[in-house]
Amino acid sequence: MKLYGPSYILDEKIVSREELAAAGYSQKKLDEAYQGTIAYSILSQHSVNGAEKGKTICVKFDAMASHDITYVGIIQTAKASGLTKFPLPYVLTNCHNSLCAVGGTINEDDHLFGLSAAKKYGGIFVPAHQAVIHTYMRECYAKCGGMILGSDSHTRYGALGTMAVGEGGPELVKQLLEMTYDIKYPDVVAIILKGAPRKGVGPHDVAISIIGEVFKKGIVKNKVMEFIGEGVENLPVEYRNGIDVMTTETACLSSIWKTDYKVKEYYAIRGRADDYKKLAPKKLAYYDEVIEVDLGEIEPMIALPFHPSNAYKLSDLIANPGDILSEATKNINELLGGKVKMDLTKKIKKDGVYVEQAVIAGCAGGTYDNIAESANILRGKTIGNGEFTLSVYPGSQPVFTELVNNGSIAALMKAGASVRSCFCGPCFGAGDVPANDCLSIRHTTRNFESREGSKPLEGQISAVALMDARSIAATAANGGKLTSALDYDYDANIPPYHHDDSSYKSRVYNGFGKAKAAEPLRYGPNIADWPKIAALPDNAVYKIAAVINDPVTTTDELIPSGETSSYRSNPLRLAEFALSRKVPEYVGRAKAIKGESDEYVSSGVLPEEYVAAVKAAGLTIAGSTYITSAIFATKPGDGSAREQAASCQRVLGGGANFAREYATKRYRSNLINWGMLPYLTQANFEVGDIVIVPGVKQALTEDRPFDLYIVRGGKVIKGDASVDKLTDDEKQIIKDGCLINYYANR
Repeated sequence: MKLYGPSYILDEKIVSREELAAAGYSQKKLDEAYQGTIAYSILSQHSVNGAEKGKTICVKFDAMASHDITYVGIIQTAKASGLTKFPLPYVLTNCHNSLCAVGGTINEDDHLFGLSAAKKYGGIFVPAHQAVIHTYMRECYAKCGGMILGSDSHTRYGALGTMAVGEGGPELVKQLLEMTYDIKYPDVVAIILKGAPRKGVGPHDVAISIIGEVFKKGIVKNKVMEFIGEGVENLPVEYRNGIDVMTTETACLSSIWKTDYKVKEYYAIRGRADDYKKLAPKKLAYYDEVIEVDLGEIEPMIALPFHPSNAYKLSDLIANPGDILSEATKNINELLGGKVKMDLTKKIKKDGVYVEQAVIAGCAGGTYDNIAESANILRGKTIGNGEFTLSVYPGSQPVFTELVNNGSIAALMKAGASVRSCFCGPCFGAGDVPANDCLSIRHTTRNFESREGSKPLEGQISAVALMDARSIAATAANGGKLTSALDYDYDANIPPYHHDDSSYKSRVYNGFGKAKAAEPLRYGPNIADWPKIAALPDNAVYKIAAVINDPVTTTDELIPSGETSSYRSNPLRLAEFALSRKVPEYVGRAKAIKGESDEYVSSGVLPEEYVAAVKAAGLTIAGSTYITSAIFATKPGDGSAREQAASCQRVLGGGANFAREYATKRYRSNLINWGMLPYLTQANFEVGDIVIVPGVKQALTEDRPFDLYIVRGGKVIKGDASVDKLTDDEKQIIKDGCLINYYANR
């Protein structure tokens, strides 16, 4: 893999500015070469104010998608803000809470709410077990040159010619209320694919290789990854989809691929030939970075806990497990901070490394090609009757139907695999939670700490390593002994795919353009409205309720996934889980600070501790002031788009995050849309610090730095903070207190 930095590409070959000048390209042509990318052609067609490098673009999407963890909150927010009908196709899938058993009716209550909302506002409702959200959107709504917004971070359909973005729920609310998605025109990174992958090397191997190379360097953070080069045509479309969906783990904004006859065939097979058109860069295009990937050099990979970027060649791990697993164990236990300990070296036996569980599932693993090729590997084999288990989840009912018809499912079941419904659960801890002290290998999207469902604070610990379905199947054929598919003898030819969407025709409710205003929304007892949220005052006083000094903090650590997902229709109930697996004292501290704030609001008397802090800082605060809690994290927000990572802090009385940087744009957007200031600062904090920001509203309005007075033990530490540039709308949302207030005030 080669990194080139900013480059001009002429006919898909890197050339210098001097060579172009010598060939007669004018300075104007060179300055405008950024318009030669596929990304520019799509963004310029979807931005209502045009697209210009360095300027803000205001995007309107062609369609949107949410699943049953997110759509209730989105619709409730939009309803509170004046929603009357869905102005664009909005797909509500039910693939996250369909098997998340917490007792009671709350999951099914959410599903019936979703169906009633689709009827009332004119939406598309995909019932539970029909399809994984991204598989359905690929099959039914992606189109060449289109743009889709989803309330799930893995909203990626670039291989099908669609620029797709995963964002927090409030950004979808804006689209429902016919506002725009406002961002600075993004940098575009060319991924030049060369050659062809070897037999046994799958899409996860390519994806993990790229993630391992770019994530920690931040090369593509908040940028668009554009896949070009002759190697693209050597990949089947589902292979491309498998790489594409994992671009989320690089922290990029979106992705797009050049399209060809294989993509044309993909659409035609699914009865949507008109949604295809050829996409390619212009003859000359400028890219902000260029990464060259030789597919023929990629080997089967493994991403060890706790991040997809912890990438190793599987052959290296098999040859040298002691050193690699010892180092991984050290890193795991440092991250766990002593809550519980895990020792991956215990997986080393006399003849190899053994794991206890394997899963092939979701938008990354559950594709037709992955499962069919895995079935070929396991045909006539057995996974054995010991500890090792294998679960397989097809991505959609049409995929499932075809795998049944051609015998792939039978081959997997005869080998001992358990074949499940179309469900995302194993990806976020709502299904197939491994036993304590066990390691699971998975062709899913993430392997963050505790995301697989274990609870370290209760003495439980298990972990996930990411691998491609082919090597997972080879491992399964060896009873759980880590095995590379590159070294495994099998028939890689799979039956052609035939698309039968009878299940969709039978069960999917398609109400777009047919809103029934009189239809009542169906509420369950767990579905609650958002509590009232205060506007930003003239001055802010924060008390630090949590300090996280880890290099990166994921959204799973800010609000755990898994069984907590069922409570996401109830803001206050879900908030009880905020930071529970990272800083379990946070909720109690935040509630205590909110109690102080509520007492201050009702009495008008600032509590004595805060009076002393203001006095120690030598301040005389004029105008309105409020007390809120705040957290510090070095780099928060990697991973999921879920808005609850921010909203749970907000409903507990949170008013800000302090950070060195934000891991993703989507988490920062969630903070803004929930009225929380996303401060950037080099100041250091301790739990219990009182942080005074005088004139916070005026500083926000004037785009100037914020003065920080950090009061600790009666002593004052002076500091400052900033926020990355905000649009006028974003400033107003923060001033109003949250997006709901912003719309109400309008």
